[in-house]
Amino acid sequence: MTAHQPVRFDLDGGGVGFVESSAAVPLVSIVVSVRSGAIADPAGKDGVCRFAARMLRRGAGGRSAQEIEASIDRLGAELSLDVGPSTVSFHGQVIRRNVDKFVDLLTSLLGQPTFDPAEVARLKRETSAEIVEARDSDRALANLAFRRALFPGHPYARSAAGRLPTIDAIGRDDVVAAYDRHFVRRDLVLGFAGAISVDEAKVIAARITSAVKEGPPLPMKPPEPTAPTGRRLVFVDKPERTQTQTLIGSLGTWPHDEDHVPLVTATAVLGGTFTSRMMREIRSKRGWSYGTSARLSIERRRHAFTMAAAPAAADCAPCTELMLELLEDFVAKGISKRELGFIKNYLVRSYAFEIDTAPKRLGQAIETELLELPADYHTRYVDHVKDVTLERANAAAKMRLDPQNLVVIVVGTAADTLEAVKAKIPGLTATDVVPFDAD
Repeated sequence: MTAHQPVRFDLDGGGVGFVESSAAVPLVSIVVSVRSGAIADPAGKDGVCRFAARMLRRGAGGRSAQEIEASIDRLGAELSLDVGPSTVSFHGQVIRRNVDKFVDLLTSLLGQPTFDPAEVARLKRETSAEIVEARDSDRALANLAFRRALFPGHPYARSAAGRLPTIDAIGRDDVVAAYDRHFVRRDLVLGFAGAISVDEAKVIAARITSAVKEGPPLPMKPPEPTAPTGRRLVFVDKPERTQTQTLIGSLGTWPHDEDHVPLVTATAVLGGTFTSRMMREIRSKRGWSYGTSARLSIERRRHAFTMAAAPAAADCAPCTELMLELLEDFVAKGISKRELGFIKNYLVRSYAFEIDTAPKRLGQAIETELLELPADYHTRYVDHVKDVTLERANAAAKMRLDPQNLVVIVVGTAADTLEAVKAKIPGLTATDVVPFDAD
């Protein structure tokens, strides 16, 4: 059975539009995306794609940054930005009666940005300050260290926000060049949800498309990442930490792999629910971490499998040891028939919460388009989960995950925790200690 999906239509210039109409509330959601993202940043200019996108609301069409923000407020609208490895998306929402004025503003931002030098300089200072401030988040430090360790030399190792040296190296010409590369008609993916008809959406889509210039699509074919070899510990050293962040992982799978959904299903048994193995062993039995989980990330290429926990410093070493043991047991012995039955019921029944609003259904369609997922990835998700057998789930875990070849990330105080963690990782082949503020 194929679930309902938004109406799809073509845009002038090669882009694509989607509409998911709903009269539930008098609001209209508008998504403006392009099929490119941070991994297309030139060498030494990490962060320039996100920087250029942020500059669009820092002055456009004769409006200053302050006037743009005031216009958004007057319209009762919201406008946010999300930049990922392969995507750039503006998410807007406005009350129905102000749609036309909101679209006027959007077309101005997309088609007439001014890139005022003073605003470029101001945003550079703000971005650098944000990067420094992000060091206060141990979880963010762990995620950044994990990407760099798992994808060395690969574009997926980059941060969309950039690094202090790369932000410092960005000039106005770089920002304008990034805007010219990313915002072209051929790469546009537009979405509309809520109190809007298909015909109305097509008219608005034409207005937005006409504001964006023509140009060649940006090549976005990252190479296939290479799996890690051996067990490598990266310890992010931060003083006076009483709590740690622990990530363990490797490459996972790709949505086009035949065993992708079986691995997603099996991973949910390991750490995808409140009653998962990790929750039971780490939180409920030992009280080592309030939250703990395992998940698979999806991207245009094979991406990460991760296990996460946040134990106290004194519990970090035994918790890391237990996480490794849980993974070894998961791969070697697999999941049980009872566990599979439970998790399939959970995934099938909870899927209703993934599609209970028009913006959520629209989001699935846009994600499918931007990440080049299988056409039925979301619309037949429930059927795919129902088709998972015990043999396929366990074979996927054994095929895709290797407990002997992993990246282990710990954010903590090295003087207090490092040696104890190292002692609990059998077969450790490499250890790197990285200051939390190294970059």
